[in-house]
Amino acid sequence: MSDLFFYGTLRHLPLLECVLGRPSSQLTISEASLPDHAVYGVAGQAFPMIVPEKGSRAEGLIVQDFNAEDLKRLAYYEGGFDYDLSPQQVNLRDGSRAKVNVFFPEPGLWTPDKLWSLQDWVDEWAEVVVLAAQEEMAYYGTVDASTIARNFAPIRTRAWAKLAARKRRTGDPRDTAKDVIVQSHRHAHVNYFGVEELEVQHRQHDGTMGPVLNRSGLMQGAAVVVLPYDPVRDTVLLVEQFRAPVFLIDDPEPWMWEPVAGMIDPGETPKQTAYREAQEEAQVKLDALEYAGGAYSSSGSSTEYVYLYVGLGDLTRTIDNGGLASEGEDIRTQILPYDTFMQMVDANEFKDLPLLCLANWLTRHRERLRG
Repeated sequence: MSDLFFYGTLRHLPLLECVLGRPSSQLTISEASLPDHAVYGVAGQAFPMIVPEKGSRAEGLIVQDFNAEDLKRLAYYEGGFDYDLSPQQVNLRDGSRAKVNVFFPEPGLWTPDKLWSLQDWVDEWAEVVVLAAQEEMAYYGTVDASTIARNFAPIRTRAWAKLAARKRRTGDPRDTAKDVIVQSHRHAHVNYFGVEELEVQHRQHDGTMGPVLNRSGLMQGAAVVVLPYDPVRDTVLLVEQFRAPVFLIDDPEPWMWEPVAGMIDPGETPKQTAYREAQEEAQVKLDALEYAGGAYSSSGSSTEYVYLYVGLGDLTRTIDNGGLASEGEDIRTQILPYDTFMQMVDANEFKDLPLLCLANWLTRHRERLRG
């Protein structure tokens, strides 16, 4: 049986086409419903789940004409969510019934929230989910579904960052559709971060197209960095944690003193992330944020875009149990008088670039903030 009933996000045809790798016009699609079932949002997630519920009715679509490759691609995509196929009987609009397969979640894996609305999901999440699916399906045939499931959160974070990047214009008149030629594009690796490889040409300053360049990029989401500052006490707060990349380059001091920092989750604004991360990492409640600029952290190698803030608040205590255990964080904090902090900056005692940027910004704006 190759006919499937979709009750959730795959009712959104752009997503279905992305997963299948072919247009929905090649399929036979009709409306149907599954009796004694209901569709709920998954708590804390941007996708739904179906649960047995006497007297309810789950609306959806029957999709026919799947070939073997379609079914493999669907199993790969849904396998990332720990969903498995189950045979069911659904009601068609003409009153007849049909036997189909339905993707059901593993029992007990997800917690249902409120009743799910396809239109609400389309308005809020469809764009970022389709972008995430494009990356997930780019690994089809080379990376197993369990690896995609493990990397689902950072893939969505990158998709959210890509949506923000598309709006990041400063007035450059050049057009990438005309001035950049992609000869090949490959998703080479995924393990929390992604690595993508390009063979690309771009228009040079003399107006000609340049040679084909082989380049790669470390694919990351967007991040927020916030330096907590107490304008009354004239103090700053720093966090310290172990940084694996610093260790990998053979630096003998991979425990870094930094500002508070974190990735922007899908659905969050940079400001919301700044407030959340200050609480999670340092247990500090900020009263206000001062925007100190935004930039790519290393444009020659990484897609990461960093939003910089100085966060204003009362800094009265330090901790040695900051961060989230679920993210493997082990964070302690220290509070420094401004003069001591700047002496350490000038003595090159810090190795974190965003911290140096924020120290310079704070120096230029400190008098205003204290006033």
